[in-house]
Formats: sequence, structure tokens, C-alpha cells
Amino acid sequence: MSSESTLDDEDTFKILIATDIHLGYLEKDAIRGNDTYNTMDEILKCAKTNQVDFILLGGDLFHENKPSRRCLHTCVTMLRQYCMGDSPILFNILSDQAVNFSTSKFPWVNYQDENLNISIPVFSVHGNHDDPTGAEGLCALDLLSSCGLVNHFGRSQSVERIEISPILMQKGNTKLALYGLGSIPDERLYRMFVNNQVTMLRPKEDQDEWFNLFTIHQNRSKHGPTNYIPEQFLDDFIDLVVWGHEHECLIAPTRNEQQLFYVTQPGSSVATSLSPGEAAKKHIGLLRVKGRKMNLQKIPLKTVRQFFIQDVVLADHQDLFTPDTPQVTKKVENFCYAKVVEMLEEAERDRLGCPLTPEKPLIRIRVDYSGGFEAFNTSRFSQKFVDRVANPKDVIHFVRRREHKEAIKDEINVDYGQLLKTTAVEGLRVEDLVKQYFEAAEQKVQLSLLTEQGMGKAIQEFVDKDEKDAIEELITYQLEKTQRHLQARGVSTEQDIDTEIRLFRDSKKNTTEEEEEIREAIDRAKAHRLERGDLDISDELADVAMDSDEGPSAPPPTRGRGRGSRGRGGGRGRGRGAAAAEPKPASRGRSQKSSAPTQSRSIMEAFQAPSQRPSQARAAKSYTEDEMFIEDSDEDIPTMKATRPTPRPASSSSAKRSSQSQSQSQSFRGVEFDDSDDEDDPFKGASSRARR
Repeated sequence: MSSESTLDDEDTFKILIATDIHLGYLEKDAIRGNDTYNTMDEILKCAKTNQVDFILLGGDLFHENKPSRRCLHTCVTMLRQYCMGDSPILFNILSDQAVNFSTSKFPWVNYQDENLNISIPVFSVHGNHDDPTGAEGLCALDLLSSCGLVNHFGRSQSVERIEISPILMQKGNTKLALYGLGSIPDERLYRMFVNNQVTMLRPKEDQDEWFNLFTIHQNRSKHGPTNYIPEQFLDDFIDLVVWGHEHECLIAPTRNEQQLFYVTQPGSSVATSLSPGEAAKKHIGLLRVKGRKMNLQKIPLKTVRQFFIQDVVLADHQDLFTPDTPQVTKKVENFCYAKVVEMLEEAERDRLGCPLTPEKPLIRIRVDYSGGFEAFNTSRFSQKFVDRVANPKDVIHFVRRREHKEAIKDEINVDYGQLLKTTAVEGLRVEDLVKQYFEAAEQKVQLSLLTEQGMGKAIQEFVDKDEKDAIEELITYQLEKTQRHLQARGVSTEQDIDTEIRLFRDSKKNTTEEEEEIREAIDRAKAHRLERGDLDISDELADVAMDSDEGPSAPPPTRGRGRGSRGRGGGRGRGRGAAAAEPKPASRGRSQKSSAPTQSRSIMEAFQAPSQRPSQARAAKSYTEDEMFIEDSDEDIPTMKATRPTPRPASSSSAKRSSQSQSQSQSFRGVEFDDSDDEDDPFKGASSRARR
């Protein structure tokens, strides 16, 4: 490497990138409670040491949708400690900041606020854990934005069309267009991309001189037909995509051969689930951009707790034991004990020379006991390592291979337990479980008014964000709308009513109308909560149970790669004063009136007595050949992307893709590995050919 003075000149952007920090995860755990705070401190200290121009966060800064007072206080303290100071800001914002920060009460970048002294600006999109909620649509990032500590961007308020306007920056002769899109339900965003409802705006002048950086927080790996965002959906003028939400660290940029941009996936800075993707070594990235060239340096995190995971299939060890072996359970337990000891010894060797690494590692053994083996007592087994591991309660995880579902012959007496018992639910979201339930129950039980997606979203709001009225409001809203539809159609007989209801329900499945109905019902639930005075914790910062003396609550269930659940608070105190000590009714509901048992009514009775509750109104790629040098070590090896603009007539998106496909051999941008010792110009790239 050349000297820093050559590498970091007045034309070079230095950006620290990180995603999925999950502040506050297991903060009440006696062993792991400070892990996220220690790592956040290390990230900010690294940014200050390297004198970066700004920090770019890819979502999920907080683990909980409503962070505790301790979590917010610690975050604000660290941001004030490391991001405020007298160091000058060496880049300018050229775009209309009123558009970039339109949702803020202070629509300008924080370092230009005359009342603040910012030395390192922080730009962040929201994730699925800390996304906007409530009638006002606020999130924890909005609190930090109002404090002037974080620039929250990439937020879309429309469910019909998304326009992503970039933050245009310039440092010396380098121009950077920063695009961002906060977390949106994957199915909705997938459908909007398919329907061409997502637009990325570009500068009108000198489009080929801008380095286009895009930050997104969505599923990257495929979890269902539409439960992810394919890379091919993104525009091909982008140079680099910073992909958040996925927790596996794949920070080395990879090239998309179809769209010809690069993708970096920094991953999470803390293991929030004991899954293989979390076992990879955690990194953050130091991105340098000069002109149209880039360099990405991997920086390993030293304060992250070690995590080792291993799969054991008992049927593969026939030489040691079989299901018929005497005392086979004891032998299996001894076998697993030896495996844990080996992993602890490996952790001790890796920790040598790293004093910042926590002493106790995370250990997980997934034991496949299919084929007639029996599980042993995991609690007794874990007691042997209570002083040596950070997760003594879940060291062993027993699994069985998924069995094929037998054909359902008796449609009346369906054993749903048999259908679902072999399916692992670890890492699934609430709406996924609802959908699975109704898929299994379709032969006998079927929703009449609601869709599976609507019910799943309502239950998710109830579970994740404590919206007690979400399910009731959705049912009431759909009932009112169905009644109006039946009245308009003039249906009178019960048989015709059932048929019309089924057709009306099926016509809304997987449409924008369904999304709007769900949103309207949830907004109504939030409005009723506010009318009763049951305010959000984020509004008044008064979570009673969060700081009570009742002892730590049970840790939240683990999630795979941060998907799905947006987290639940460790405790939910709803009392005010002496009322908090009074016993609660069984219903988690709205008032004594709503807690009365609901009588079942036929559709004819409901048709005669519709609810009168009012509803609230709701709101050409001209690209050149690029070369890129990807470093795969932890050393500072430049990763460069050089471009030379070549004008090209504007054409449609489909025509561009067709042209690229037909002339791929002519316009191919290869990845080269530079082993030369030429250190005069770290951003120097090989000769370029203009792409046709």
C-alpha cells in the first residue's frame, strides 16, 4: 500500500459502512448484555481513527422497535462522544435537502445546522427492526434525527409509487450520488418492482461523472416466490450496492453479471441467532471513492463474541453407536460433550492475542437424531458448561429431518399437529406461520372475509408492536366493506351471499387494494389507541416494566439473519401509578367494554347491523467498462473500479438489457486480481474499453 497522504487526498471520499448493529439485543442478559454496545463503540472509534468523511448504516441500528431508555441513552452518548467535534467537513451537499430529508422537522444535513458541531455525519436508512410505526409513523431513528445526531434518509411514505431521490455530494472533483431505501415488506416491494412502480432519479447533468452508491435493507436470499428482492430488479447505472438485513458477512464486493454492478453485504455486527450464517467472522468496511473508482478495505471487528456451530448426524456414526446399542443415550451425550470441548479449545486458540474479544464464546451443536435415536436432557447437559460458554441454556439443539407430508385422505378429520410437527419454525416470521396454518387447514377451515396476508399482518402488528386492536380493527373494517359491497350488489339469499363474499375476497388477493385495506385497518387501530391515551413508549419514553425490579425477562426468540420479527420489548408495563398493581383482565384489550365476550353472528345478522365506526382517511444506462480489484484478506489492498464515460443514445430498459445480453462478450467487465508492486497510484486501473 502507498502512504495515506497519497491514498486519502482532497478528491477521495472515505466512508465507513456497517449494517445491522442491533443495539439493545439481549441487553438484560448477564453475560451478553453489553455485546452490542461494545461493538458500536468499536465501530465509532474506528470511524474517528480513520478520519472518515461520513458513516453509512444499512438499517437495524436498534434491535427493538421501541428501544429501552438504557439503549437510547447509550446510543446518544456514543454518537455525541465520537461524532461531534471541531474536525471540518470536507464535502458539500448539492441536492435539494428538503427532498432528501422531507420527513424531518429539520430538512437539512446535520453538519450544516448552525446550532450543532458535527465532525462525522451519520447517514442511515431504517431496517425492519426499527421501522416507523404509530399514527405519526415515527421510529427510533427519527428521535436521533431530531437530536441532530443521525441523518435519516431513504424513507418512502407511499404504497403506490416509490421515487428514490439521491443525496448528491461532492468532494474535490469526486461526485457521489447516495441512494437509500428503508425496509419495506418484501412482497409489496417485489410487486412494485414488477409493476414498474419504483423509480430511481438521476442528476440531469453529467450523469456519467457520478459514482452511484445504493443502500437497501431487504431479503437478498430467496425465502419464497416473492419474499426477496432479486438483484436484477435494481437499475444498472448503480456502481455499488450496500445490502443490509442479511446477517452473513459477505463484505467482499461481488459483481452481478447481468446488471454489471457490485454488491457488498457487510452483515451484522452481533449474532442474533445461532445459525450458520452468523458464524462467519464479522467485519465492517472502509470504502474509498475517487472519481468513478472505488476501494473497499475489510476491517475485522475485535469485540464481537466468538461463535462456533457444528452439525452432528447421529446416523452417520454407526461405528460408535446405533439405536439398539445399550445405554445409547449416555454414549450420545458423551459424544456431544467431546464435541463441545473441542469447540471450546478452538475458541481459546483463536482468542489468543485478542484481549478485546469476550472470554466466553457462543457454542451450538445441532444434533440430528433421526433414525430411532432419543434426545437426552439438554438442561442437565448445559450445566456442565455454565461457566465456560455464553449461551449455556441452548448449547444443544435437537432436530429431525423433514418428513414428506402424506396425502390427506380424510378431509374432515385432519390432524394438523401431524402436518406441522416435523416443520422447524426457528427463524420463521409470524405471517409465515399464519400462512402455513391456513394452508394446512384449507381443506376444513377457510377464512371467509379476511385473506391470509391480512390476518398475518394484523397478528404481526399485535405480536411485534403491541397493537392490541389490530386484529379486531381488521375484522371490523373488512366486515363493513363486505357489507357495503353486498348492499351495492343487491344480494339477498344466504347462498348468493356466501358466493359473492368468496368472489369479493379472492378478487383482492395479492393486489394493491389488499395492501391499502390492511394499512387502513392498522391505522385505525393506532388511532383508537391514541384516543384512549395509550401512547407509544417511543412517544413518552416511559416503559414501566423495562426498568422494574421484577428481574430480567426471558430473552426474545432467536431469528435467522435478522429476518421477520421486528423484535419485542423485554417487558411491557401498561400501568399508570397505582393502577399498575391491579390485576388485568384476561383480554389484552382496549377497555372493559371491548373485553366482553364477542357473540358469533351469521352473515345475515351482520348484514342487518353493520358497525358504524368511522374510518380514517389515509393518507439509460450510459455506462463504461469498469475494472475492479477485490481484496479477500483483512489487509488494506485496494479494490478499484475505473470508468471512462462514453455517450450512448437513450433507450428503454428492456432494449438496454437485450443489447447487453447480445453483446456480452464485447462489453464484459472482468474482475482482475492485482499482484503487482506498483504503489504509485493506488486507484490506477487497467486500460478501459467503452461499452457498447
